[in-house]
Amino acid sequence: MPVPLYQAKAEFFRMLGHPVRIRVLELLQNGPMPVRDLLAEIDVEAPALSQQLAVLRRSGIVTANREGSTVVYTLAGGDVRDLMQAARRILTEMLAGQNELLTELRETEAAER
Repeated sequence: MPVPLYQAKAEFFRMLGHPVRIRVLELLQNGPMPVRDLLAEIDVEAPALSQQLAVLRRSGIVTANREGSTVVYTLAGGDVRDLMQAARRILTEMLAGQNELLTELRETEAAER
């Protein structure tokens, strides 16, 4: 029996649910990067980064190519870039709404004094 689409989507988002994986995807939006550059940008040990890159590779979100002794990672497609940009827009809107609420709470508190 095939997996329902909503379950497949939930598994996809669960796979994205790690800060190191998100950071890797953010960095790769600017183009392919060798592992050493990813390590320089992300505050984790090499084995931890390797583990997270393997998850992304198995999911098909990133691809890895060997160039001599260097492994270079790339986003598998432009849709991942679009997803990361959409997430940024959604978070910006959410935080703007929270900022408005905070301002309103502060104004109410000041008026009650």
